[in-house]
Amino acid sequence: MTRFLLTSGGVTNASIRSALVDLLGKPIEECAALVVPTAQWGHPLCGPATVRGLVAAEPVFRHFTGLGWTSLGVLELPALPTIGAERWVPWVRAADVLLVDGGDATYLCHWLRESGLAELLPSLGDLVWVGVSAGSMVLTPRIGTYFVEWPAAPDDRGLGIVDFSIFPHLDAWPGNMLADAERWAADIAGPAYAIDEQTAIAVVDGSIQVVSEGRWVQLGSRRGS
Repeated sequence: MTRFLLTSGGVTNASIRSALVDLLGKPIEECAALVVPTAQWGHPLCGPATVRGLVAAEPVFRHFTGLGWTSLGVLELPALPTIGAERWVPWVRAADVLLVDGGDATYLCHWLRESGLAELLPSLGDLVWVGVSAGSMVLTPRIGTYFVEWPAAPDDRGLGIVDFSIFPHLDAWPGNMLADAERWAADIAGPAYAIDEQTAIAVVDGSIQVVSEGRWVQLGSRRGS
């Protein structure tokens, strides 16, 4: 797995959409997607209605599952260990993109490991991972206790596939402002970005590109826009 588009709120503007098409190598309308709703189950603000909305590509998810994929399937991680890799691995290999939704990143991290998908990722070089919120944060070394909602989380560690952490939803509500991001960054003590809903981070073979029509800050150096 070498290509990631890490977002806060999805493909919300033309710049992020263009970056996604570049990663896919073909139009969105020609791509088969699998959506991973698993992180939602670990967050107290999510549940059956929000999962249904995601899978049904309801208007609130127009920047993610509602982008116009040629097909949209569901990959529910807790089910995978019970059905055998011989069934689910071909589904993943046949997809062009994984749409990994938000919720609780520690819960998602747990099931990525338990399902076997985390172990499979390095061999999926042609697949693009598009994350929203927790679906982006799970790839980082540290999520930060500020964002942990799953009571059974052993710690705030992510998969560490990328070498920076992400503070999503910058300026989206009181308590998620730059000062809050700076306190969060001091706690995780590593490279990090705070990004708003109009920003994404594209990672290709370890090379990082911030794609934004909004506001973002590289914490520590305080570079941003």
